Amino acid sequence: MLIKNIEAKVRLATFVALGSLFIALLMDVVGWAYAYKLVSGSQRSIYILDNNVPILARQTDMQLNRPAEYRAHVDLFHSIFFSLTPDDKYIEYQMKKAMYLIDESGVQQYNDLKEKGFFTSILSSSSVLTLQTDSIQVDMPKHYFRFYGKLKIDRRSSTVIRSLVTEGNLQDIPRSDNNPHGVLITNWKTLENKDLQNVQKNTF
Repeated sequence: MLIKNIEAKVRLATFVALGSLFIALLMDVVGWAYAYKLVSGSQRSIYILDNNVPILARQTDMQLNRPAEYRAHVDLFHSIFFSLTPDDKYIEYQMKKAMYLIDESGVQQYNDLKEKGFFTSILSSSSVLTLQTDSIQVDMPKHYFRFYGKLKIDRRSSTVIRSLVTEGNLQDIPRSDNNPHGVLITNWKTLENKDLQNVQKNTF
């Protein structure tokens, strides 16, 4: 009988010890999670001094605004790359700016267009190119985009309107003065670049 009582007390003591350990671990986890939440919240808090009076401002979570930044980056790149004037220095300047926003796939397309005489024809025909963005679709989980736009080529003899459709992927990189959105376009491809209108001008 005495042995049974001792065994029961040992089991009870073991149960109490394990229960106490479990509760302590649970409290540690809850406390750590709460502290992490407080620290994360405080890091998004910014105090701005207004006449030496601190005013609390809330920092926007970057990921909440990322889709808009992706679309703005894609729009900026295409505008720089395709909005050109018949000035070789200006074209060179635009291409240099555009290459900060894209990987080697942009360099490849630039070289292909150069070999086909695209930039030479702009100079020889005194063409002014203006790109109008119609829409930009972004798939956030896949970091994929598709760009739809119209390219107006205004020459001395005619005005040509082309539909332009491209696609690519988006990679997050550190922000810089040359890449303020912190995005790099990768695997860029032109899916469509065809004439929609070709209006001849009166040369008389």
